[in-house]
Amino acid sequence: MYSAGNADPSSQGDCLVTLTLKESGGLTLDIRSKVQALYGKMIYQLCYDMVEYYGITDVHLSIDDQGALPFTLRARLEAVIRQAFPDSKAYCVSEHSEYYQPTPKDRFRRSRLYLPGNNPKLMINAGLYQADSIILDLEDSVASSRKDEARILVRNALHELDFKQAERMIRINPFPLGIKDLECLIPEKINCVLIPKCESREDVINVDLKIMEIASESGFAHPVYLMPILESAKGILAAQEIAIASENVVALAVGLEDLTADLGTPRSDEGLETFVARSMLVLAARATGIQAIDSVFSDVSDTDALMKTALASKKMGFDGMGCIHPRQIPVIHEAFAPTTLEIEKAQSIVIAYEEAQQKGLGVVSLNSKMIDPPVVKRAIKTVQLAETLNRVPKNWRENYGK
Repeated sequence: MYSAGNADPSSQGDCLVTLTLKESGGLTLDIRSKVQALYGKMIYQLCYDMVEYYGITDVHLSIDDQGALPFTLRARLEAVIRQAFPDSKAYCVSEHSEYYQPTPKDRFRRSRLYLPGNNPKLMINAGLYQADSIILDLEDSVASSRKDEARILVRNALHELDFKQAERMIRINPFPLGIKDLECLIPEKINCVLIPKCESREDVINVDLKIMEIASESGFAHPVYLMPILESAKGILAAQEIAIASENVVALAVGLEDLTADLGTPRSDEGLETFVARSMLVLAARATGIQAIDSVFSDVSDTDALMKTALASKKMGFDGMGCIHPRQIPVIHEAFAPTTLEIEKAQSIVIAYEEAQQKGLGVVSLNSKMIDPPVVKRAIKTVQLAETLNRVPKNWRENYGK
């Protein structure tokens, strides 16, 4: 007997599929569904199509359905079939997701919403929450016995769910298990791979080379960015070499739960125990021209404390944080939004820069002070974010100084 999925009362949008091998009698079905009256025929047909695709006979399928969408039903059926028949190939889904959009390397990553890779309920409406990035997680949130079925579910979700403008990310498992994650999901057009427990440049290079190998075999050329997560003292000390290990690295992220465990200290609200480590990560990111991303805030009910933490994170130089609940997204976005003073200062730098460009000057100055290129670059990003958030009108230049 083989099973995949969930059917407990809290598993709305999922289903439990059980497959039992028989000696004869062909395919038999036992379907119990909350939506039997409306979609019973569709569920039966989907089962028959899957069994026919795999060319199997003499099996009994039992389905306890909590209102699963077709992408989930297919994922759970495929998982049990491939458990029972290990040599079976992956089910043929559509060639490319219609929802994939390439993203710029330096896009805003203020918020990254983690979604457990084996929970379809949380995936379905994730695009409505307006996170900058959505992470389909195959690592810590998935039990070791459920890795295979989660991988199939994530693949189907990438094909069939619209995450709107969010960057499509996956957090893989550490190698060698992560190789399976990449082989299954890289062809499905994701934007960024999170590398957990990264401790060396070799960890990054191994992932990057595997992605290039898969790209060569699959014939796709879309960019796949990398975001190493530093979760140990060893990883923090290697931050700079990790940052420059590949041109596809777009950010360094810190994982504070594992880091504090490695340091042998409990995680506190003040964060003094990780201040040095987080500062080192920010310095490495800034020195190499990539983003610095702070850890998640675990108390989803305390939005005041989250705002305080996010503001402190911004002051340290971080570009964003992780989220474990949708209600954290607007709080983090507000915290990382530029203040009125920051916007005004950035506008003056941008104007000075553009005037220097028009005059053919190689040096930018403002109020008799020289403005370094990194400062100009950050000012441009601040203005762009302010425009995105409608904190300044798109045509603000026309009225500047009036």
